[in-house]
Amino acid sequence: MSMDPTRIPSSEASNSAPLLKRNSVDVGWDYGVIVDPSNKDRLQCLLCGNQYTGGVSRMKRHIAQIRGDVASCTKATKEDILKCKKAIDDNAAKKKNKKKAAMEIREEVNVVGEESEGDEIENVAVGSKKRPYVLGPMDRYTNINPDSSDTSGFKKTRQPNISDAIWKEKSHKVSQYLARWVYEAGIPFHAIDNDSLKRFVEAVGQFGPGYQPSSQYQLREPLLKEEVERTKTFLKKQEEEWALTGCSIMTDAWTDRKRRSIMNLCVNCKQGTCFLSSKEDSEESHTGVYIFEYVDKFIEDIGAQNVVQVVTDNASNNMAAADLLKIKRPNIFWTSCGTHTINLMLEGIGKQSKFKATIDKAKAFTIFVYAHHNTLAMMRKYTKKRDIVRPGVTRFATSFLTLQSLMEKKQELRAMFSSNAWSESKWAKSPKGKVAYATVMSQAFWNGVTLCLKVFGPLVMVLRLVDGDRKPSMGFVYGELTKAKEEIKAAYKQVETNYRPILDVIDEKAKGRLDSALHLTAYFLNPFYFFNNSIIQDDPIIMDGVLTCVEAFFPDNVNVQDEVINRELLKYKNKEGGFGRPLATMGCATNNESYDPVGWWSNYGNHTPNLKRMATRILSLTSSSSGCERNWSTFEGIHTKKRNRLDATRLNNLVYVQFNAKLINNKRKGKDVLRTKEATNAQGWLVEGGDEEVDPVSGLTWEVIGEAMGADEVLQPRRTTRNIGVRELHEEDFMSEDDTEEEVDEDFEWVASVVIAGVDRGLGQTVLDLLVEGRDERGFETPGRVEGGEEEGALCYLGFHFSFGDSERDARIRK
Repeated sequence: MSMDPTRIPSSEASNSAPLLKRNSVDVGWDYGVIVDPSNKDRLQCLLCGNQYTGGVSRMKRHIAQIRGDVASCTKATKEDILKCKKAIDDNAAKKKNKKKAAMEIREEVNVVGEESEGDEIENVAVGSKKRPYVLGPMDRYTNINPDSSDTSGFKKTRQPNISDAIWKEKSHKVSQYLARWVYEAGIPFHAIDNDSLKRFVEAVGQFGPGYQPSSQYQLREPLLKEEVERTKTFLKKQEEEWALTGCSIMTDAWTDRKRRSIMNLCVNCKQGTCFLSSKEDSEESHTGVYIFEYVDKFIEDIGAQNVVQVVTDNASNNMAAADLLKIKRPNIFWTSCGTHTINLMLEGIGKQSKFKATIDKAKAFTIFVYAHHNTLAMMRKYTKKRDIVRPGVTRFATSFLTLQSLMEKKQELRAMFSSNAWSESKWAKSPKGKVAYATVMSQAFWNGVTLCLKVFGPLVMVLRLVDGDRKPSMGFVYGELTKAKEEIKAAYKQVETNYRPILDVIDEKAKGRLDSALHLTAYFLNPFYFFNNSIIQDDPIIMDGVLTCVEAFFPDNVNVQDEVINRELLKYKNKEGGFGRPLATMGCATNNESYDPVGWWSNYGNHTPNLKRMATRILSLTSSSSGCERNWSTFEGIHTKKRNRLDATRLNNLVYVQFNAKLINNKRKGKDVLRTKEATNAQGWLVEGGDEEVDPVSGLTWEVIGEAMGADEVLQPRRTTRNIGVRELHEEDFMSEDDTEEEVDEDFEWVASVVIAGVDRGLGQTVLDLLVEGRDERGFETPGRVEGGEEEGALCYLGFHFSFGDSERDARIRK
């Protein structure tokens, strides 16, 4: 049954007051409304009209017809019953798992040792080494009964008594002390969910009264060094995996707040990515020779026999280092980052006119909504506080996620712009408001969004694959990219004139990046692709890549190469021995979460030991250096303005501990790698001109600087660069436009305002001259000067006037 959450079935409801609900996405609010504003636990069922006290949880039990503390709804359909039962079961499972995880964390902590496990004493001196009584870590000091609290992990077995009240009161007092420290020290609220904090609280409880916190020196020096050593111990499993299945080295550079250049190096294997080391090298130029020497040193430390590839972005200095490595170590591959390459594909396709027009309209719409307090509040009311902008890890990830979000909320947005609240709003009469209304009501716009999602969606799936840590991606990237191209063809119903420009962009960006011998061999040795399409063995390009890999994996050993190519490889191609078993075919028939090509080779490749070892090492590889990229967010989180005096060694140790803790605690598994909480890459969807990166030193955009320097492409900012005045997604105190919008003069409209900080008028004029220098040779009109009027002397170009304000030293552009 499809429920209308604004309907009360009874006849009396038609003339009733507006329905009251909590602003929640809980499924219970699809069936109930608040009866009395002064008693928000008093609800009325929208199906049978009965009223109950007990909140939305009891309403769900009422609809689900669970007997006990509430009567069953007589008008609930089978669909309604199953929907509420599922919600109840999911919530119960979530609580159970949370309690189980909390107990596991507590059980990990033991600050007293095994010798005192069986001791039971009623009173213990300060700092006692005795283990607390089994009911709970603090009950002997506060006389609190842990059985009375759900958070203790114990099930209640009796009626509450006065001890329960004491437990609750004293727990609240402890929480007040914790909250006070969080507020005064400026600790982020989400830090309270950190498992290490929970272990610390348990350890303090076991220690007892009198614990003295560590000093700043202890945190900076001995304790930090101890934690580094502890982390190294936990990563021993990683090092063992390097020897078994090989590993990938990833490196990248970063500039900190003190303008120091820092290079870091991470190692990836089948177990995940770990941070190995960073190096402060501000005085060195990052040439190909320098990068090669830095990487080569760590290849020696890790063991050349364990390293299969080096993964970086496609910068020219990295490619120069790759050439040097190929000379010294021809058996180690240097590959381009798959995440970077897929992003280049998406950005290239997004610039095509048919997609750019839709994206620009969508951006204009979201910018308008987020520009005013009342439109923003109205949108969040209709979407139940769900934002339409979804920040991503890159600009294009933000674009795709936001288009997806807009499509999901299409009906809510149309309802908003069809409402009386909108029509009575002053923004409904403004030019931008009319454009926003036309956009959201235009079927052509939504058709454009649908097309964008159909074309970008397959590539985004590949992006999630190569950028994630769920499974090694080298064995899948070439096959999934091929599949994505077929899905794009299908989106255009196989009409080549429509899909060819898109595939040309994909092929251009993939060439030399995602079609290396390593990528092709991984594709061939992944049985999911070969067993489902064995004709790939007839592709000369793929087989040439396979032969190249065999020669690289077994250098200077012609006999092994002969064994692999002329005997073992033929057994795989002809599906002989273990490869011919029905279970072998069944084991690679589906590419789901549980499918592991390395495990498949372990089961069925025992008659081809050399090929099995080669396949295991290749299929255990990553195809992206995004793990290294993510490490910079750890650097930035540690190296804040308040902590910018950290020396490079201490910074390295802090990053080593913090980044690797995520690997040890397995925190990234199952998360959407495209989503992020930071709105840095979403500025173009929140504020006008938000996509323009600004150099923090000169205040000029990188596009202007690039043209002034004669660069062929727009310069890319260093990793520390951020948009000046970044607006966060949930920022409530942003500067909205004036309450009264001035009438717009059709003949005179300010369309841009670019602040040039610390620049006088003469230099500002030079910047604008550089902006248009040489454009007339491409067929545009020649820049000229305005004669007469208050704009006399201003630069006139392409219908725009460029002038300067004396007081604010800004360049203004009007049309």
